[in-house]
Amino acid sequence: MGEVTGEPPAMWGTSIVGFGSRHYKYESGREGDVAAIGFAPRKAQTVLYLTGDLAAYGKMLELLGPHTLGKGCLYVKRVDQADQAALREIIARSFAAAAG
Repeated sequence: MGEVTGEPPAMWGTSIVGFGSRHYKYESGREGDVAAIGFAPRKAQTVLYLTGDLAAYGKMLELLGPHTLGKGCLYVKRVDQADQAALREIIARSFAAAAG
């Protein structure tokens, strides 16, 4: 993620490694800052925190191998076995979406 974004890694909380930041503001008035993109290694899978509509990555997601989607999250079973070019493209697009 650091290579793709050009941003240094930073801890966000106790388990998320983030790259860059973005500001958000909801209609309710709540606002704050979050990592533009990031990841958290978990026992069963790695969670990638991304920006934008993940379903828009269609074909690239198919190349990743076993994965699931959540709201803003991509859960990858084995990052080392995922198609690295597709993973880099998803990261690059997501980081660009975070920049606005």
